[in-house]
Amino acid sequence: METDYAIIGGGVVGLSIAWGLLRRGLSVTVIDGGDGDFRASRGNFGLVWVQGKGLNEPRYAEWTRASAAAWAGFAEELTGLTATDLGLRQDGGYELFFSEDDMAAMIAEYEGLRKKLGGDYPFEVLDPATLQKEEPAIGPKVVGAILHREDGHANPLRLLRALADATRRTGGHILTGRRVTAVDKANLFCLTCDDGTEIRSARLVLAAGLGAADLGPKLGFRTKVRPQRGQVMITEKLPKLINRPSPIARQVDEGGIQIGATNEEVGFDDGITRPGLARLAREAVDAWPDLARAQLVRSWGALRILTPDGLPVYQQSPDLPGAFLVTCHSGITLAAAHALMLPDWLEGQPGAPDLKVFSEDRFS
Repeated sequence: METDYAIIGGGVVGLSIAWGLLRRGLSVTVIDGGDGDFRASRGNFGLVWVQGKGLNEPRYAEWTRASAAAWAGFAEELTGLTATDLGLRQDGGYELFFSEDDMAAMIAEYEGLRKKLGGDYPFEVLDPATLQKEEPAIGPKVVGAILHREDGHANPLRLLRALADATRRTGGHILTGRRVTAVDKANLFCLTCDDGTEIRSARLVLAAGLGAADLGPKLGFRTKVRPQRGQVMITEKLPKLINRPSPIARQVDEGGIQIGATNEEVGFDDGITRPGLARLAREAVDAWPDLARAQLVRSWGALRILTPDGLPVYQQSPDLPGAFLVTCHSGITLAAAHALMLPDWLEGQPGAPDLKVFSEDRFS
C-alpha cells in the first residue's frame, strides 16, 4: 500500500490530522493499535478548554485559543459530513474556587498572561452573588469563579467516531489492530506492521500518544512522554443542574454529571481507586450539593500523555526528514487546530502556524 501520509495512532489526535490532510486532497493511511492499548481518546473529560493553558508559554495560550475559536466550524463540518452530533456547547466555562487566596493567586497569573499577550486575554471574575445568578445550584463553599467565555465541552466519544467516519468517507484508510514494528526509509518510508502489512508513504506522522515512546527514538525523536492517571465518574441522568462546565464537573448532553479528574503519577496503572473517587465526589458535592443525592453509574481511569513541561510537541525528525512527531494532552481542545491548521505546517505551506516553541529542542 502506498500513500502520501502514514499516520501512526488512530486516536483523536491522529484522526484529526488525517482528516485535515484528506481535506486537502492528500492520501492518508492510519495505523491504529488494538483495543487493549492505552487510549486517552476513550477516557477523557471532553472539555474544549482555554483556561490555564500557556501561563508559562504565551504561544500555547495563543494556539489553544485559535483552536477553540475554530471549534464551532470544525464541528459543523464534521457533523455535516457524518451526521454525528458532537454535543458541542461553547458558551463559557468556570474555574471554581474554595479559597479566596487561591482565587487571587490565579487572577494574578491570568493578569500576567494578559500582559504578555498584549492585553488580549479575556476572562471574567465572578463573586459569589454573580456566580449564584449564573449557577443557582452552586454550593456556599464556592467563594467565586473565573469565567472564560471561549471554553466549552463536547462529547469525546462521538468526536472520535465522527473523525473515523470522516476519514473513511474522504478516502482515507484506517488499519486497526496493528502495531508498527519497523520503519525504513529510502525514497519513501516503509512501515512494517506486526501482521506483515507494509505501508509506503512520502511522509510519516507519529501520533501514538504513550505508544510513541518505543518507536519515537527509532525515528530520531527524544519522545519524552509519561503517563498521568485521571480517574473519572458519571452519575445517572439528571434534570438540568449545571449550566456551564468546569474541571470539577460538567453535565453531558445525555444528562449525566461527569465528575473528574484526578492527577496521579502511578505509571501505567489506569485502574480506579476508592480514595481517588472519594476525593472527586467530595469536591463535586462541595461545589454542587445536590449531587449528594445522585446515583453513580460508572467510573473509569485513563492515562494522559504528558511531556516534561506539559506542552505539546510538534517536531520534524532531524534524522529522517518527512517524519513528524505530534503529541499533546489536550487532544480534544486542539482537534480543530490539528485538522484545520496543522496540515499547512506539515506541508510547509506559506502562512503555516509558527510552532518552533513546541519542538523537542526545549528539552536539550
